[in-house]
Amino acid sequence: MTDLDKAFEALRAEPDDQKAQSGFYDLFLNTLFFVPTVKEMIQIDDKGTEEETEVPLIIDNDETDYLVFFDQQQRLNDWAEVEAPFVKLPGHLITEMTTVELHWVMNLGTDHFKSFTPDEITWLKEVVAHCKAEDAAAESK
Repeated sequence: MTDLDKAFEALRAEPDDQKAQSGFYDLFLNTLFFVPTVKEMIQIDDKGTEEETEVPLIIDNDETDYLVFFDQQQRLNDWAEVEAPFVKLPGHLITEMTTVELHWVMNLGTDHFKSFTPDEITWLKEVVAHCKAEDAAAESK
């Protein structure tokens, strides 16, 4: 069981507890996650030039798009049933980079999986933006 698993279990046991919420979300934002990727052709200019690149895997389930990510490479590989390609991103960067329309699932296929709601993602985006603004203000002094 990882530290993130323990923090998530504490949050599940006491969802309204401020200490459990802070412990989980702080750890989430600072954890380095393994995000599975797939190869995709993308257009890189107005002339229609395409290039193959690795992009995060998005899963469609009942017309809802999900970004999946794992806190351990082994968990990713167990879920994928192969050694899966991935990119490593910290939780705060996942938060910054994704849209609120994209749902998240952490550690899918484990006893410690968590789905993040759009409201939760919106709140996390606000937290990250606030922290970045505070850091920028402190650096400018």
